[in-house]
Amino acid sequence: MARTTTSEARKKDTREKIELGGLIVKAGLRYEKRALLLGALVELSSRLRADEAERARLIAIGAEAFSDDGE
Repeated sequence: MARTTTSEARKKDTREKIELGGLIVKAGLRYEKRALLLGALVELSSRLRADEAERARLIAIGAEAFSDDGE
């Protein structure tokens, strides 16, 4: 039973990572250096904790980008 649970957790984790990678591609950042992407995400994380208006603005941009291709 524990082996099945571990396997299911690993599959879920793998799927989540694939989806997150797809967001990088969708944003047009596929060919950027990983250090740049990580730096941008770390900075964004800090800004989002400090600014709820910025969070709302970026959610709206993302929702629009998803709706542009039917997702």
